[in-house]
Amino acid sequence: MPVDGARESPVTEYFANGADPRALTRALVEEAPVAIEINGIGYAVMMATPADLTDYALGFCLSEQLIGRAGEFVAADAFAVPDGGWMLRVTLDAPAAGPLIERARLRLAEGSCGLCGIESLEQVLRPLVPVSARLDVAKAAVFRAVAALGDHQTLGRITRAAHAAAFCDPDGTIRMVREDVGRHNAFDKLIGALARAGIDPATGFVVLTARCSFELVQKAVIANVPVLATISAASTMAVDQARAHGLTLLSLAREDSLLET
Repeated sequence: MPVDGARESPVTEYFANGADPRALTRALVEEAPVAIEINGIGYAVMMATPADLTDYALGFCLSEQLIGRAGEFVAADAFAVPDGGWMLRVTLDAPAAGPLIERARLRLAEGSCGLCGIESLEQVLRPLVPVSARLDVAKAAVFRAVAALGDHQTLGRITRAAHAAAFCDPDGTIRMVREDVGRHNAFDKLIGALARAGIDPATGFVVLTARCSFELVQKAVIANVPVLATISAASTMAVDQARAHGLTLLSLAREDSLLET
């Protein structure tokens, strides 16, 4: 059955034991340049999986702080272009599009660096509003979510090449998952999907199938996520930013262990 974000491709499988190679068809995760145009201005080109692009557009605008709330997002129109890429045309409420003007250039950010339009160290390290949400999440709930995550990763399961971002209730029940070839993109898609569904990120926690970098912590803080858990380790800058902004950061989260930093 076809899955959004995957494409069948012929491959040849080889074996270490010397058995004859065999030809087969395998699902590969889609990766394509997605040009983001906001209110008619070229803003960025991201390498992303062209699925759930309306969620992505809204989450991207919120994470980039181009808008402060979902109500300032008007629409997104996504369509394939002849060169193999995608165009994502976003319309924001005109007064809300002010921050776009100074940062309006076409940029390439491979893998969705999460720092689009940032041109100085001061901008990268700009102060953020600390996380105001407080949520008591038992470690058992995180273990439960991590153990169940694989069952919710449709794209990851068939391609073995997609990241996932999951929003979980405080008891560890997974409520929503978004996937993408890029970990930042997956998180933006989740943020956008939550906003479209009217779900407050402060009411649960997020699990990411990724190492925890500075940009992912920034996205969590901006979204007012109280607890962020990542499958792989955190960087020094991610830990420093989480501590400075009141985000509970859990890393190397497995079914039986995790680190709180």
